[in-house]
Amino acid sequence: MTEAKNKFHIVWGFALVSAGLGVIYRIPQVIQRIKEIGSFSSELFFIKFCFYLMAVMLIGGGSKKIYDHYRKLTDKIETK
Repeated sequence: MTEAKNKFHIVWGFALVSAGLGVIYRIPQVIQRIKEIGSFSSELFFIKFCFYLMAVMLIGGGSKKIYDHYRKLTDKIETK
């Protein structure tokens, strides 16, 4: 991969981590709105679980992408 692609993937990784943090920040407000809908109140635990799982996957995938491509970028710099 070229250096520009590695930098793009690092930026994309930060975007994924930011999206995951945004989901975590927004969950309490969304849960309050979901509680107002009577038909979803019985599945509230499952809905919370899904939101938190999505946030963890976004943060985990983004951090892995940052780690992998940052390592590739620094390895190329060190070998030059």
